[in-house]
Amino acid sequence: MHRNVIVGQSGGPTSVINSSLVGVYKTAHDRGAKKVYGMLHGVKGLLDRQYVDLSEHICSDLDIDLLKRTPSSFLGSCRYKLPEIRDNREVYDKIFEILEELDIEAFFYIGGNDSMDTIKKLSDYAILISSDIKFMGVPKTIDNDLACTDHTPGFGSAAKYIASVTKEIIRDGLVYDYPVITILEIMGRNAGWLTAATALSAGEDCEGVDMIFLPEVAFDIDVFMEKVKKLCQSKRSVVIAVSEGIKVADGRYVFELKDHVEFVDAFGHKQLQGAAKFLADKIGAEFGVKTRAIELSTLQRCASHMTSRVDITEAFQVGGAAVKAAFEGDTGKVVVLERVSEDPYICTIGTQDVHKIANIEKKVPLEWITQDNTYVSDELIHYIRPLIQAELSPVMVDGLPRHLRLTL
Repeated sequence: MHRNVIVGQSGGPTSVINSSLVGVYKTAHDRGAKKVYGMLHGVKGLLDRQYVDLSEHICSDLDIDLLKRTPSSFLGSCRYKLPEIRDNREVYDKIFEILEELDIEAFFYIGGNDSMDTIKKLSDYAILISSDIKFMGVPKTIDNDLACTDHTPGFGSAAKYIASVTKEIIRDGLVYDYPVITILEIMGRNAGWLTAATALSAGEDCEGVDMIFLPEVAFDIDVFMEKVKKLCQSKRSVVIAVSEGIKVADGRYVFELKDHVEFVDAFGHKQLQGAAKFLADKIGAEFGVKTRAIELSTLQRCASHMTSRVDITEAFQVGGAAVKAAFEGDTGKVVVLERVSEDPYICTIGTQDVHKIANIEKKVPLEWITQDNTYVSDELIHYIRPLIQAELSPVMVDGLPRHLRLTL
């Protein structure tokens, strides 16, 4: 590389998204990029000419180590949907004008489905106007719902946190001598990968969750209540995991069965919240037992103290691989992970055409959900387990993790 590159982060953050940023930054420098710019708040910030020279903010090897261990998006994020090219070429002309001003050779975007839509549109426009700028997608999402990749960086650490805290909640529920029903609400709009991770809590030292409900199959409230009733008759503590995006047969989200305030983002996604509360209240009212609704919410994606070493290492590797691919002439591609061995676990890194990934959701295969739709198969547990292995300890200062903060 003989010119400059630029990198941005978009969508919901993860505990390892900055490891991918470091992978892009370090590899681009090692391959001769003059400057590595960082977009502030993704492509939306770029349109407002908000960017920084990352070398002014990542100044040492210690900064690199801290940034890899820092949760959330160092550069800030956005949920900005680029218009269709035919509807608004002016937006694209402005973006490319800014990129030309900065002498950009390659553009890297770290994100999930919606971010890959951005890469798709920008790479298509580059072809349309015969621009030589390379556009590469770097995968990120705790939801694990990107197509064409075995899994996504961010998922393993979120799964590790979810499984760990599930074990602790199960232990807590057993302290009382009367029934306690706990409903855990896990992130997952249309794909239940994260909720499935609660199954990893089961082992020699833990009973595991009693039921798991994923959004891939319709949720039957009557069947649910009948199963809860039977569990209450035989167990002192019942712990149930539900995806935030579970729906009843008519297509309504469970949280929509009660009064709620609706927020919809730029991509038309409803804010999902309240399924656990609705179900816990219903159980309490009908059965007269103590209930708890626990929403893990943003804790699932920012718990960097529970990072999987496998996850943070792969996050760094995909960032570097994106730079290598662009350096070798690739554009309009997304870096993907390809599992080639289960035991020992081995993944290789490749690329796929962004058109095969953008706006396509990878859901949990139905054969990995039990026939009664209340749990997941051993195959799914075996798929997730390698991704949560090993730890990367935080850099502790005065008893707390130290992070790297962007100061402007």
